[in-house]
Amino acid sequence: MIGDGIEDEEKWLAEGIAGLQQNAFYMHRALDSNNLRDALKYSAQMLSELRTSRLSPHKYYELYMRAFDELRKLEMFFKEETKRGCSVIDLYELVQHAGNILPRLYLLCTVGSVYIKSKEAPAKDVLKDLVEMCRGIQHPVRGLFLRSYLSQVSRDKLPDIGSEYEGDADTVMDAVEFVLQNFTEMNKLWVRMQHQGPAREKEKREKERNELRDLVGKNLHVLSQIEGVDLDMYKDTVLPRILEQVVNCKDEIAQYYLMDCIIQVFPDEYHLQTLETLLGSCPQLQATVDIKTVLSQLMDRLSNYAASSGEALPEFLQVEAFAKLSNSIGKVIEAQVDMPVVGAISLYVSLLTFTLRVHPDRLDYVDQVLSACVKKLSSKAKLEDSRATKQIVALLSAPLEKYNDIGIALKLSNYPRVMDHLDSATNKVMAVVIIQSIMKNNTCISTADKVDALFELIKGLIKDLDGTPVEELDEEDFKEEQSSVARLIHMLHNDDPEEMLKIICTVKKHILTGGPQRLPFTVPPLIFSALKLVRRLQGQDGDVVGEDQAATPKKIFQLLHQTIEALLSVPAPELALRLYLQCAEAANDCDLEPVAYEFFTQAFILYEEEVADSKAQVTAIHLIIGTLQRMNVFGVENKDTLTHKATGYSAKLLKKPDQCRAVYACSHLFWLDDQEGLKDGERVLLCLKRALRIANAAQQMASATRGSGGPVTLFVEILNKYLYFFEKGNPQITSTAIQGLVELINTEMQSDTTTSDPSADAFFSSTLRYIEFQKQKGGTMGEKYEPIEFDNIVLFWKATIISATSRSLCI
Repeated sequence: MIGDGIEDEEKWLAEGIAGLQQNAFYMHRALDSNNLRDALKYSAQMLSELRTSRLSPHKYYELYMRAFDELRKLEMFFKEETKRGCSVIDLYELVQHAGNILPRLYLLCTVGSVYIKSKEAPAKDVLKDLVEMCRGIQHPVRGLFLRSYLSQVSRDKLPDIGSEYEGDADTVMDAVEFVLQNFTEMNKLWVRMQHQGPAREKEKREKERNELRDLVGKNLHVLSQIEGVDLDMYKDTVLPRILEQVVNCKDEIAQYYLMDCIIQVFPDEYHLQTLETLLGSCPQLQATVDIKTVLSQLMDRLSNYAASSGEALPEFLQVEAFAKLSNSIGKVIEAQVDMPVVGAISLYVSLLTFTLRVHPDRLDYVDQVLSACVKKLSSKAKLEDSRATKQIVALLSAPLEKYNDIGIALKLSNYPRVMDHLDSATNKVMAVVIIQSIMKNNTCISTADKVDALFELIKGLIKDLDGTPVEELDEEDFKEEQSSVARLIHMLHNDDPEEMLKIICTVKKHILTGGPQRLPFTVPPLIFSALKLVRRLQGQDGDVVGEDQAATPKKIFQLLHQTIEALLSVPAPELALRLYLQCAEAANDCDLEPVAYEFFTQAFILYEEEVADSKAQVTAIHLIIGTLQRMNVFGVENKDTLTHKATGYSAKLLKKPDQCRAVYACSHLFWLDDQEGLKDGERVLLCLKRALRIANAAQQMASATRGSGGPVTLFVEILNKYLYFFEKGNPQITSTAIQGLVELINTEMQSDTTTSDPSADAFFSSTLRYIEFQKQKGGTMGEKYEPIEFDNIVLFWKATIISATSRSLCI
């Protein structure tokens, strides 16, 4: 049926165009022969084709444009006739004898244009007559196009200031009256279209009306172009008359379009000076009108006007633009009780954007907008509309983008209250936006109060909201979120140690509520931030007496101890152990032996009780040894205790190679270059011999289980340790011991039971070259290496000799 309707319409249009062209042909022939009577006859028949009611507005427009082109030619003929002596008054009366009213009025408008141009009568009288006569057509489509034609032929003939048709002092008012009357009648016809036809064709009629809306809107454009319409006339006459028609028509499509037209066609300064009148009509519009878009466009225009002209800013203050806009938005929201929450929030977003552009220095205005938004959200249940949450994110992001300073946002009391209305997921999105703003602008948060307020804002990342378990979150997203929090902690700084300690305590209070899965991400940056403060306070002393005690290393170390203990609930023993060792090293630098010893004690307890994985144990023991080696605060007793513990744990590792490497690493604990009192050559030698015994045992175990010994890498590594301490001047490490170890390695490499390993061979070869290099270099070191000879190395020893040699070295 739709297809048949389209085909019928095409047929009707073709028939109409054919009839119009046929009559236009005869009209042209009459015009060429100066036959006025026949020209009027055929022109009336031609225009009768516009009487059809079978065409849609789109198709009717095609027919109208063909008729319009012919009417322009007819108008030129009428002008020529008046020049040849034909009275335009007689012509004006003659065309009124046309049989049908629609052709008669088209001809009347055409002659009326010539009549005005002849100036034989005041333009205002002719225009008034024409606009009144056009009332004779009440069919919506035919009437709209007729009045559009009237507007088209008269727009350059209005009695405006400076126009050739200007008359007495009231001529501008006459022009305005003519356009307003034509606009009013056109709008009535346009609205009437909505109520014609069956209800099932409502959407079709709305589409057709939208196709014709520009015909109505052109009247407002003509009004805006009248030179004599100044601000006073616009304020007193033009705008009230237009708004009266807009409100009274009670039509959703017309109200939305006409309000948009008013905003777009008239000057910004006019809008600013008539803001109260314009905004006063908004609550009177139909509830279904998309008033949020209208107001948003108005605020965008005004804010652009303020941005483009700095001189306009005093006007905004003078007319109290913000107060009027805010009040109007409140009234609109109250009047439209069914307005979706997303519509209300989008209005507040536009108002906030306007405020930030026009009054960036007025934080109280910004807070008022946020307060109004909170009031609206408080009356609703938890937001579930994704569009509404996006609008709230836009609302909260606007101050950050404008000021590039989270500190300003923290001054807004209603900012966190708006965030409280976000669901958990959107709260996190907004928290990430806040952190990204801080990072992008390199903002330093420098007081504990600001830190507390900031962490309240981003609490969606700090802890679970609404009972949402972390397990339901995407792992990669969760890691990225927590990493951003960790980076944020490093942005918190104050040069005053006491304030910095307050900041650290505030952060601690917040992050410890985050649950076991967040702590491994958030505790380390807090620990290192506190350690940075410790370094600044290095050298200060004093016992912690109370909460008001000034920041001291001891007080900070107490806080650090409590914070790391929280990791034990995760559990994250390896991370806690690393942090204990970091704190021990910092305590060493502060010359706090009891504190350093306590941190080491906690690290050993964790190692004993919590670190069960063999690989983790290896890593942990090497960290312990490395840290202990750098400690110089311990007395002999504490040093011996910790060293003995480290050496004992090293020898108890699961795998022999791991034992060997850990034990020979312990040798460095007994020979510290920067501490003359801690150079015990005998204990160094004992560690190396013990490592050699473990390496030999590993070789024998490999031979017993696999039928062949493992590579000699461990022996070469121990040889290098021998060389290190030999060069350092350890009297217990002799050239004879080194030469014996070289011979042992060489023999092992030649053994049939030893697994060949190119890397081990290269390692040993490089070591031998190093020894030769030291001998050839000469000097004191060359003399030390001189006794070591390789020429007499026996390449093939019997197994008994090998065993005896290895046993003698391991004694």
